[in-house]
Amino acid sequence: MLEFLLSSDALMALLTLTFLEIILGIDNIVFISIAANKLPEHQRSKATNIGLILALVQRVILLFFVSFLVGLSEPFYNLETSWFQLHISWQALILFVGGLFLIYKSTSEIREKVSHPSHDEDQVKGKKIKSLSNALVQILIIDFIFSIDSILTAVGMTNGLHPNHNYTLVLMIIAVMISIGIMIGFANPIRKFIDTNPSVQMLGLAFLILIGFMLITEAAHLSHTEFFGNKVGAIPKGYLYFAIAFSLFVEFLNYKTTKKSSKK
Repeated sequence: MLEFLLSSDALMALLTLTFLEIILGIDNIVFISIAANKLPEHQRSKATNIGLILALVQRVILLFFVSFLVGLSEPFYNLETSWFQLHISWQALILFVGGLFLIYKSTSEIREKVSHPSHDEDQVKGKKIKSLSNALVQILIIDFIFSIDSILTAVGMTNGLHPNHNYTLVLMIIAVMISIGIMIGFANPIRKFIDTNPSVQMLGLAFLILIGFMLITEAAHLSHTEFFGNKVGAIPKGYLYFAIAFSLFVEFLNYKTTKKSSKK
């Protein structure tokens, strides 16, 4: 396992996934902070830290569950015609539905942030919280909602890296633990950076569209889908890593240019 975790593919997946987990976790931090700020001053930091720990526990549990389903690769339904062929397994079904969900979630999030940036925050602010237990229940619900796209992103980034799903599961858990640890230690600086550079979060949501599309093609590939004798191939993850790295490099150049312009 150590040899796999230290391989270039695993390290690249770990770095990319940790970055995406942090970007996806920004809204989670914001909503947890809103819920915690309704409590007395001495309970706020406690509620925030417990909320992030609950997020970690929930995501690890979901990772085990989703990883188990993704491991079910035996087809349970076969469809063959003169021009079309399909062999559906639970693995392919989870990846396909997950890909559709990521594309839907990311596009709707982008649309919402452009048209009404504070919509979700206003909803959370409107809910009454009377005690620490009430706050934790609300935080638990918020964590679960944000865990879904986080888990699907993790599956999309690591699926197919190793034939043993336990190895990729360990890699996903490490990425989630690192990202949650960074969010606990640097929640406020990260949030301030995203507030001043909202394009970074938009970029993260745009990456989810790529990952969602990759999950759909991966599902078609694992289902041995054929159209008129042509098999659907899987998209090499190197293409995704390059697209993300190139986009981040362009964003970095844009950030440096904007910073220099503001100083002048």
